[in-house]
Amino acid sequence: MVVASIDIQGGKAVQLKQGRDLVLQKDNLNALIAEFDIYGEVAIIDLDAAMGKGNNYDLIKPLLQKGNCRVGGGIRTVADAEMWIKAGAEKVIIGSSAFKNTDTNGNTNYALQTGFLENLKNTIGREHIIIAVDARNGSIVVDGWKTDTGLPLPETAVAVAPYTCELLFTSVAYEGMMGGPDFDAVRQLRNVIDTFMKNNKHSNVEITVAGGVSNLSEIEKLAQINCSVQLGMALYTGAVSLPDGFVASLNWEKGQKFLSKNGEISLLPLIAQALDGTVLMLGWTDKEALDTSFSTGHLCFHSRSRDELWLKGRHSGKTLDLVKIRADCDRDAVLAIVRPQGEVCHKGTLSCFGRLL
Repeated sequence: MVVASIDIQGGKAVQLKQGRDLVLQKDNLNALIAEFDIYGEVAIIDLDAAMGKGNNYDLIKPLLQKGNCRVGGGIRTVADAEMWIKAGAEKVIIGSSAFKNTDTNGNTNYALQTGFLENLKNTIGREHIIIAVDARNGSIVVDGWKTDTGLPLPETAVAVAPYTCELLFTSVAYEGMMGGPDFDAVRQLRNVIDTFMKNNKHSNVEITVAGGVSNLSEIEKLAQINCSVQLGMALYTGAVSLPDGFVASLNWEKGQKFLSKNGEISLLPLIAQALDGTVLMLGWTDKEALDTSFSTGHLCFHSRSRDELWLKGRHSGKTLDLVKIRADCDRDAVLAIVRPQGEVCHKGTLSCFGRLL
């Protein structure tokens, strides 16, 4: 999965290098969310709230109605998290509050805040919780990456796993540098989480990697490690496009191998679904078909019977206009939400599955 990031500071989308130096900013937030939501969930991070310099709540809340969003930045209480879920966020991203507590006398201790996390899980559900494990030199950092907690990354990630459906890992030294992610740390993190899940028969914990990604081969490499990617600097500078990133993140190795006239290709199942939830049809896609779907805005398949690219409705005009696209949990099947311009089935019905309840 590819997650586009919108980091908001002072009412604008910004990109910072290593969390400090402003590299670029944009103010077209509505246009960004409309574009990014086509390809996956969008991470909206309130940097001002994270840094204790006010917040952008009034700006962010309307954005949650325009796409599938996860929200982070300055979420310090269970009430904060619950507020964002009720406002329409798919998930909340918890950072410093998972590892830091300050008592009434102003004394701060750095340790896993199990009471807070247990309460959070019971209130909004584990499936809505992402925990950010931001690290520098193998140690968890908080307070906008300024404070080293001394908590080791691998052991701490395992300790928070029971409270979350996903870890967001940022290697701070790599953030905004466009030099590639910290693959050694990513592999170590994936290994310890997989071992934890296996030994404890625990439900799955996803890992999304942020920081340093600069090209498609790095996205493919992360996908092979079974990690998603959150794109910021690479996306805004044009080094990586979201359509290309989406294709690169899919598990083509698990696809059905098809001997095409141009050699062997890998095909993944592609389900077309209307906005009202009606399942319209099932076809097959390859990289070329996805590229064509994105470039034309109309859903395209690979026809196995004709062994060619098949843009649905090319001749009849009854196209499937692409609204958004998502990969399944194993990244080996694709769901496209579409607007059908007429009946879909050759038998004259809207759905190839007939009339559905």
